[in-house]
Amino acid sequence: MEYETKIYPQVGGYGRYNRIITLFSWFPNFAVSLNLFTDVFFTLVPESYHCKPDQALLPPSALLSNLSRQAYLNLTVPWLKGSGFSHCELYKYPVNVSNYTDDVERDVVSCTGGWEFSKPAGLQNNLVTEWNLVCDDYWKIPLQHICFMTGWTLGYILLGTLCDWLGRRRALLLSVVLSGLLGIMACISNSPSAFPFLRLCQGSTLAGVFLSSYIARLEWCDPSHRLMVSMVSGFFAVFAELLLPGLAVLCRDWPVLQAVATLPLLLLLSYWCCASVFPESPRWLLATAQIPQAKECLQSFSARNGMCVSDELYPAETLLSEIDEAFPEDVQPEYHHVFELRHTRVIWKNCLILGFTLFIGTGIQYCFTRNLHIYSPHFYFSYFLRVLTGALACIFLCVTVDRYGRRGMLLLAAIITGLSSLLLLALTQYLHGGLVLVLSVVGLLSSQALAMLSMFFGSEVMPTIVRGGTLGLIMSAGCIGMAASSLMELQNNGGYFLHHVIFASFAVLSVLCIMLLPESKHKPLPDSLKDGERQRRPPLFLSRMSRDNPPLLRTEPNGPEYNRDNYSRLVSATKKMLSKDTLPYKISSSTQAPLLSSNGAAPDAQEDSS
Repeated sequence: MEYETKIYPQVGGYGRYNRIITLFSWFPNFAVSLNLFTDVFFTLVPESYHCKPDQALLPPSALLSNLSRQAYLNLTVPWLKGSGFSHCELYKYPVNVSNYTDDVERDVVSCTGGWEFSKPAGLQNNLVTEWNLVCDDYWKIPLQHICFMTGWTLGYILLGTLCDWLGRRRALLLSVVLSGLLGIMACISNSPSAFPFLRLCQGSTLAGVFLSSYIARLEWCDPSHRLMVSMVSGFFAVFAELLLPGLAVLCRDWPVLQAVATLPLLLLLSYWCCASVFPESPRWLLATAQIPQAKECLQSFSARNGMCVSDELYPAETLLSEIDEAFPEDVQPEYHHVFELRHTRVIWKNCLILGFTLFIGTGIQYCFTRNLHIYSPHFYFSYFLRVLTGALACIFLCVTVDRYGRRGMLLLAAIITGLSSLLLLALTQYLHGGLVLVLSVVGLLSSQALAMLSMFFGSEVMPTIVRGGTLGLIMSAGCIGMAASSLMELQNNGGYFLHHVIFASFAVLSVLCIMLLPESKHKPLPDSLKDGERQRRPPLFLSRMSRDNPPLLRTEPNGPEYNRDNYSRLVSATKKMLSKDTLPYKISSSTQAPLLSSNGAAPDAQEDSS
């Protein structure tokens, strides 16, 4: 059955109840974003730090003299031109030296007694300052981020499949419970080796929270509201990013910030007790042939949207009779998985292309944000500028995508991203600093729009029966792109130029791939694999029929034909009328004696004869 045209209008459409549950589906996005971006504050390296002076490395005469703090640092820590005090080295003086001026011969050794850090942005204490993740241990910071993104990748793949097997509601509740427990465990972890493992596990469960709420929100809406509802969830993520620096200042320590970020996840456990605020998707129930659950869910939607009217024929009753006619009585539920895509061509092609564009949109952002750090090393400048471009990207998609189409705007975002990247790659050393900043901001905005639209586009073209698994594959490609920036930092930005060249080339190549995608604007969501295979790319140029070649005979429109829907409504209405106890035209039986007896004589005649 066609969900948008036959089922959705009869249960109230995008009515009051659908708006309420859509509102509750935005809160998981806020909780997930809050936990995602705390990683930025956990691993932020302070702007300045140096080794703690070791008295064992100083000459004995220096210990007895009254030196100011600045002089004491000049005596113990090497000074590097252009960067200040050395981060990882100390001076070592000979034991018998008495003159400790700059001309004395001295050795340079690694830090022996820890580090002294300046105040990091936001938190007073984070993972870097607590566990001294600098110098020789600096590699543990990008490794922690890689572990976190690996968890998200695995979570999208595994829990996306569970969305297709267990349903959207069960997958959300399972992910919320696990992510809340892992968040609490991360608060009390005091080991630099245990914390990355816990963040890996929590990242996988956070991916399940985000994916299940994203899919359910999409399947509750009609085609005209799908884009706006999805983009508003992006504004909830932007609000979480804007709120996070203030929370970091108030919390001061990273375990407290981790606990505060976990609190919204624990509040989502209320969805378990109140099923009406996050119900199961009736679309998924029908697509997987779970007919009793689907009928119950549709009745709930119809009643809460105000479509039920007592003692009258309301649409939900007709709808249930149509569902009974469309599905046999002994139908068994059918669950699907992403391995069935090997028998498809169009769905698999769309999944690969959109995963490729999302990989580019997330991976190339590192090339633009690195230029922001060069222009201004202050942390809050690049942080809030990235948040601002994310909000502008959401607004840009809200205004343009429903008007010009998904494929056209995805193509435009890919072209702008590729051009900005190529110009920065070729002309950075020849351009003025202001132009470099403008190109970086434009490229960052277009790459964020490319990532968000690839995610939304993929949710629209993937079939309902495998939407969780296929969209999970697409989003996992985006997580791999985010982890690529940490690989550069793991090598101390040694391969940055190659990274920039590869992603710029991929952005140009994606322009050709996007032309092979279908257009999903104002179209119903595909439910089965057959529906997904029918989605073909539109022609590049719309051709009009030539007016010089009109048809010889004008065909009249066909007359009224047999309408199965009207007939089913008539049958259901007749059944309801016949099932009533009192009918307005029911003929009551007469209690008078018959005029003629069984032998044909009148009753009076029989009495006279007797």
